[in-house]
Amino acid sequence: MPARMTTVLCLLMASLAGGCSTYVENEASLDFKPIYESAHMTPEAGSPTGGIFKQNSSGLFASDIRAREVGDILTVSLNETFAATKTQSAASSKNDNFAVTLPTGLPNILTGGYDKDAAGLNAGTTRSFAGSGNAAQSNSLTGFLTVTVTRVFENGNMEIAGQKKLRLNNGDEYVRLTGLVRPEDVSATNVVLSNRVADAEIVYVGAGEIADSSRQGWLSRTMRNISPF
Repeated sequence: MPARMTTVLCLLMASLAGGCSTYVENEASLDFKPIYESAHMTPEAGSPTGGIFKQNSSGLFASDIRAREVGDILTVSLNETFAATKTQSAASSKNDNFAVTLPTGLPNILTGGYDKDAAGLNAGTTRSFAGSGNAAQSNSLTGFLTVTVTRVFENGNMEIAGQKKLRLNNGDEYVRLTGLVRPEDVSATNVVLSNRVADAEIVYVGAGEIADSSRQGWLSRTMRNISPF
């Protein structure tokens, strides 16, 4: 059996078994492992020249530590705060009434005689509608995440990717981030704000016993999806 098919079958079996979230997240973590091994090798130190320009550095001064090349490391300051509210209301009303005056001398079917006074018919309709709705949502994420430059484009923009795995009691927490960064947005301390990351994908997910216990089982989700009630 091919290795790819074996992996797919294992993934399917793990998704049906209890505690599958840990396996799934560990597989997702493989995409964030360093793939540029040569970029993490210590470069050979050049002979000191006595100048302020550092030959093996991308910056002008030796103290410039900003990331610019594949394999460089920078820190993303996570400060995501979003809030959205929506309120909608509608109301309508309509009143109709009309009257018809009948001529005198018409027979009265109740008394068998004739009405001397003018008879009349009155009718009317009243309609009204009122509706309202509101929605509110807010979320926030703060902290720091150090990532690696995985690609540098011709215009100098950098593609970054990184993750942080925290092992807690009976579970793990994963924070992952990918996106694009302009070199101009990287500060002198090698920090970039998360709101300056283009095409940012920030994932904060948990795995383990606690995370699994807070989710519905696959059979419950399936029955809920197919239930007509």
